Amino acid sequence: MIVEASFLDKLKHFGLNSYQSKLWTALLSRGVATAGELSDISNVPRSRAYDVLESLEKKGFIIMKIGKPIKYIAVPPSEVIKRVQKRIKVDADRETEQIESLKASGVMGELQMLHSQGIEKIDPTEMTASIKGRGNLYDHLTDLLDSAKKSVVICTTAEGLVRKADALKRSLKQLKKKGVKVKIAAKLDATCKNAAKELKEFAEIKNSNIDGRFVIVDGERLTFMLVDDKEINAGYDTGVTVDSQFFVQSFQKMFDKQWKEMKK
Repeated sequence: MIVEASFLDKLKHFGLNSYQSKLWTALLSRGVATAGELSDISNVPRSRAYDVLESLEKKGFIIMKIGKPIKYIAVPPSEVIKRVQKRIKVDADRETEQIESLKASGVMGELQMLHSQGIEKIDPTEMTASIKGRGNLYDHLTDLLDSAKKSVVICTTAEGLVRKADALKRSLKQLKKKGVKVKIAAKLDATCKNAAKELKEFAEIKNSNIDGRFVIVDGERLTFMLVDDKEINAGYDTGVTVDSQFFVQSFQKMFDKQWKEMKK
């Protein structure tokens, strides 16, 4: 039986390696078969077939039929999906519990103390770092917004406003509850009309003519994007984060001057 490599590669989402994928798909095509038969049609060495089939049985993908010779029965894919979902949920719940217990332990306090002591020794010029990939950028921006105490400034494009309405809505909602003042400047057009309406509940929004994308938090921390989002693939979008109070406050003053001239 020949199965395309691209199809087998997709089975990694089920938590299967190459041999497991080959034997499972072979058994699905036969319904019931011996280890030798499955080895022959899947091109998995016989010396490995029994171990791999045993691992599939433990995962709940197949059932071993007692008899001579021993045969294996394929579990229906729909049932396998349910089992995989259940296993992922159990694993996620267990990992979450471990992380929560770590947060409440003395280890977290010690780690935070080490970090605070380290930050005090860092020169402001060294508190600059680059972040690559839009997913990583939004993870960073979420953390940045969640740490805000007084104010947040967001300057973006029309497309960027749509993305932020999706990715940062929860954080912006929490900022409103905390009493943090949020200003959003964007090049507004028809493409971001709904996003603007959605974010208007949490922030003051004005139409901007600024060609740039950046976020300022509390006038102390700044993250700005280096390229036009229309000209870059999301995976290559890059931002720079700066924690220099002198630089960020200068940036904030320039924005405040522009903000006064913008229209709501």
